[in-house]
Amino acid sequence: MPLTSKQPAPPVLRSDHTDSYHGEIIADPYRWLEDANSAETKMFVDAQNKLTRSVLDAVPERAELVERLTKLWDYARRGEVWQEGGQSFQMRNSGLQSQSVLYTMDSPEAEGRVLLDPNTLSEDGTVALGGLSVSKDASRLAYSVSQGGSDWQEWRVRDVASGEDLPDALPDSKFSGASWLPDASGFFYSRYDRPPEGQALSDANFNQRLYLHRLGTEQTDDELILERPDQPEWGFSGVVSEDGAYLVVAVWKGTANENLLWVRPLDERGAFNEVVADFRASSNFIGNDGPLLYLMTDEGAPKGKLISHHLDTGKVRELVPEGAGRLLEALMVAGGFVLHTLEDASSRLILVDRQGQNARPVALPGLGSVASLSGHADQPDVFLTFTSFLTPAASYRLDTVSGQLEVIWTPDLGVDLSGYEVRQEFAASQDGTQVPMFIVAQKNLPLDGSHPTLLYGYGGFDIPLTPSFEVSRLAWLEAGGVLAVANLRGGGEYGEAWHRAGMFEKKQNVFDDFAACARHLTERGYTSPEHLGIEGGSNGGLLVGATLTQHPELIGAAVAHVGVMDMLRFQHFTIGWAWVSEYGSSDTPEGFETVRAYSPLHNLTPQAYPPTLLTTGDHDDRVVPAHSYKFAAELQHAQRGDAPVLLRVQTRAGHGAGKPTKLVIEEKADVYAFLLAALG
Repeated sequence: MPLTSKQPAPPVLRSDHTDSYHGEIIADPYRWLEDANSAETKMFVDAQNKLTRSVLDAVPERAELVERLTKLWDYARRGEVWQEGGQSFQMRNSGLQSQSVLYTMDSPEAEGRVLLDPNTLSEDGTVALGGLSVSKDASRLAYSVSQGGSDWQEWRVRDVASGEDLPDALPDSKFSGASWLPDASGFFYSRYDRPPEGQALSDANFNQRLYLHRLGTEQTDDELILERPDQPEWGFSGVVSEDGAYLVVAVWKGTANENLLWVRPLDERGAFNEVVADFRASSNFIGNDGPLLYLMTDEGAPKGKLISHHLDTGKVRELVPEGAGRLLEALMVAGGFVLHTLEDASSRLILVDRQGQNARPVALPGLGSVASLSGHADQPDVFLTFTSFLTPAASYRLDTVSGQLEVIWTPDLGVDLSGYEVRQEFAASQDGTQVPMFIVAQKNLPLDGSHPTLLYGYGGFDIPLTPSFEVSRLAWLEAGGVLAVANLRGGGEYGEAWHRAGMFEKKQNVFDDFAACARHLTERGYTSPEHLGIEGGSNGGLLVGATLTQHPELIGAAVAHVGVMDMLRFQHFTIGWAWVSEYGSSDTPEGFETVRAYSPLHNLTPQAYPPTLLTTGDHDDRVVPAHSYKFAAELQHAQRGDAPVLLRVQTRAGHGAGKPTKLVIEEKADVYAFLLAALG
């Protein structure tokens, strides 16, 4: 039975607001929805949520999905182990806890004790941990917390031995880590000016500064290390080298894979040695032997390489040249490095010595993803997690001397997954590019075109979609669904060339790739257009919106989470200006022509669209909710068919990170109920 609404979409005021872009007049009838705090916007949100609940609560499977998802979620999970000062640390969740809990242990295998439980910081579970940094002697923990899913963070300090907080509290931080001084007397972090009252979730973020905070002092007394008021878009990430000799600063601008790299002795306050003096490539500090720095860079090597740079002489030496796979990560360990590469979107690990020689592959448990490598330059042990679509994340220790991988802890899911399999297939895009896609389904699936199928994609910002376990997807598979995850251009699966093939004026390649995957699933017999749903979030929400406007005939339903839907105005809110380095912007004539051509909000026309569910959070200060508000209103106005257009707005929720488990389960139940009803 097709998914329909028993009540029409609520009426929404269309104003006569227009803007002029390089001589072209563009209507923006829902501009008023950009004011998230207005009474009118709040009434709009209430009416939309009421409509959404009337539709989704009427789906018979929804209650069963909540029950099943709750049961599936209720298994113990542990993250990677990391060590400082002889102590081990790990995030754990007993199953249904709203937020994972930080433990400290005497050894990686020990049960340990709770060091920080964020579930005690709020009654509704919406205060979440952000960054974590343990001092070198393991005496202090710097941790940041966010409220209601916002990107804004407040740094706090906890004494590891007693588990008590120190008085230090440092608000107004965003897009920052913390790096301790060797003696644990203070740490480096970055922050912005406090936004005007009432504008914290929408005001643009410029002029980040790098500070040194010393324990026991007021934030107003923090030492300013770096600022560049002449370059308001620059941001600063400061880390102390593991030997305590240097402060290494990566200077970023927007989201482009290009940064400066500045270094100076930790105890000096003079000029920095500008190791990388212009924004020509990505350059990541891996470690150092005295003045010899080790860097991972994509300069002249789109898939990445490892080099050394001598601070005194400026001499650069290539240690590990660009290879067939994308170099995703490098970790310095005793006697060498661990290299994490991707081959067709799956992880490989390789051990090399300090000269980049004597390469040895590490045998992994299968095709999947290595996450969160951690270790130290003077120690042979490396800790990591490994996961795949049908394998929950397990914790491992890698002995880099023997090259052997040892299981520390593996979860007990309590579900038999032997009846499912993972395949990798390639779809031919419009220009002939082969686009990889993982397909998860029941074994011996009849390819008769009848199966409800969910195609997920992202395709941007150099982010790779590698095999990962998401317990909620089991509910989809158990219901007879097929899951497909597409590795589109714009992502990070094959290095910077693959990324750039989906940027700026080439962004259309991403949408063409996704459409090719949709056609492939139909042509191979997995599904048919009326049984195919698409899903994506953030930049992936843009992908869903563009696919909905360009190829509604290919799909039977669409789900877009926190999507970037207004490509003419994204740069005016919070950190949106940083995405200009990925998309371009309407501020220039050529940028306007590019983004106008695919902006989901501006390419809706009166016709019948498939059922659509848009989700956002009222505290999303990454992609402000006005994107979803305006797109929902315009799509409802353009809809000429009977299929519902639903907007689901979660209160005290942001872009996704830190959302309490109960709210995640509720949202997943809504999404799968919507898809099952829409796709049959």
